Amino acid sequence: MKRLKIGVVGLGEVAQIIHLPLLDRMDQKFEIAAICDISDRLLSFIGEKYRVPEARRFTDFRSLVRLSELDAVFVLNSDDIHKESAIAALREGKHVFVEKPMCLTKEDAEAIIREKNAANRQVMVGYMRRFAPAFRLALDEVNKLEKINYVHVRDIIGYNRFFIEQSSEVYRPNDIPAHLSEERSARIEMQFREALGEDAAAETRSLYALLTSLSCHDLSAMRHMLGMPKGVVSCVVCEDFCHVLFDYGSFIASYEVGVDRQRRFDAFIEVYGPEKTIKVQYNTPYIRQLPTALHIKETVEDAYEERTIRPTFKDAYVIELEHWYDVVAIGADPITTAEDSLLDLELFEMIICKMAVVKP
Repeated sequence: MKRLKIGVVGLGEVAQIIHLPLLDRMDQKFEIAAICDISDRLLSFIGEKYRVPEARRFTDFRSLVRLSELDAVFVLNSDDIHKESAIAALREGKHVFVEKPMCLTKEDAEAIIREKNAANRQVMVGYMRRFAPAFRLALDEVNKLEKINYVHVRDIIGYNRFFIEQSSEVYRPNDIPAHLSEERSARIEMQFREALGEDAAAETRSLYALLTSLSCHDLSAMRHMLGMPKGVVSCVVCEDFCHVLFDYGSFIASYEVGVDRQRRFDAFIEVYGPEKTIKVQYNTPYIRQLPTALHIKETVEDAYEERTIRPTFKDAYVIELEHWYDVVAIGADPITTAEDSLLDLELFEMIICKMAVVKP
């Protein structure tokens, strides 16, 4: 078995809780060969923890991607610099795994796709919910329905820190130069202007931030299961909550999303057929090994049955990384592609166009 040499760009929260521990655990398939972060203290901490030599610790992703021995690069840094990081890696002949969202504008997504094609390399986007075994089973169940009457998608959760502070230790450095934080804010501002226009209202910007962070998980999974909707009927926003109705031609899909101060994670996709309802129930990804469950409610002749299927305790992130290994090592086609991620941004644009604001 070929052991892939991996460079990791961005060593923050998700890298520390998910990607680095998994790459280290899956050491027959992966070697953490180089790391990059703008914090020297974080570089030192992670480098010592995962046995990365000082010569393979970088503060500039451009230096990391030039390492000839790397097979692939994980882009886990701030969303606003995903495009630059991914393109730099592709131009050096590296395959790229990029955390969601792939980027913040359609123009940047198209640029990544062009570079990927020119380099003849693969880009895979980190939508781990689509790799959950319960979700994969649900796809088969939905395909068997004679028709779909209605779909309900929900993601109403507490702040991520509510789960993290009770289950993980995250090293948070305090040595990031002020000018780098200012540059990041300026990049985000520029990219939001590109996506939304110069005069976008504060509510529009807040909704776009929600769509590109939390909602992209839900809407990517919805598209995987149901395809791209024909249109958006309505989008209503009230402070930190949003409700969207999608037109699928023969049925509608309702999507509700929001963040509050409760320590719970209420996220699911529920598909209603004439005689069967299929529901995929997710839990927080920040506590690994919490299984995604498939709930089936069905009328069979005179009987009404309810079943809950927990396919495995195997983590969706593990399955995602196993698939990524196959993409790089044996040439498998990625499930969550750059082209697929572009559709998310097109869908966000459709949602924004229908946005209405309710003032509390």
